[in-house]
Amino acid sequence: MALPGQDQIVTAQKANADAFFAFANALFEGAEKLASLNLQAAKSNLADAQGNALKAVECSANPQEWIALQAALVAPLTEKAMTYGRHVFDIASATQASLAQIAEAQYERYNGRFQAFVEEAGKSAPAGSEAAIAAWKSAIGTTSTLYDTLQKASKQAMQVTESNLEALTTAASKAARRSAEQAAASTAKR
Repeated sequence: MALPGQDQIVTAQKANADAFFAFANALFEGAEKLASLNLQAAKSNLADAQGNALKAVECSANPQEWIALQAALVAPLTEKAMTYGRHVFDIASATQASLAQIAEAQYERYNGRFQAFVEEAGKSAPAGSEAAIAAWKSAIGTTSTLYDTLQKASKQAMQVTESNLEALTTAASKAARRSAEQAAASTAKR
């Protein structure tokens, strides 16, 4: 069994460094997108607050208009909160997908190297060690199957989460609109 040479060690270290920086870049990209989203949300909320404050001052003399204004603000705020949550989920999803892709590539690289190592070890192993080499190969196969199963389960969980978030967003949006319409209708009756 041959030990890894200097070139193989340098190649492995370079691959590890590349993987580390790919992970770091993916994380920073996600953080940058989230920070940008938060700045946009803060700017939009500030502009909305200014507009709503001006409207509130205009209708402060009439309680009916004040109640109608409050009711009219509920649906847009709910919509914005749901949209913000959806954007956060999209950013987290994209970041997770990038990290999973990097991890998968790294896993495949390590798995390939380990399989080559086991094959090489099998060629130069002493007589009678066939059972140990077969056990290693079986462990590699089992690990690969487990990894594939976990990866599929993770993708399914993300899909279920996404569809649940969409359903929740739709339901909350409809409920907020109905609530605002009912409040406006009850205010109009007074």
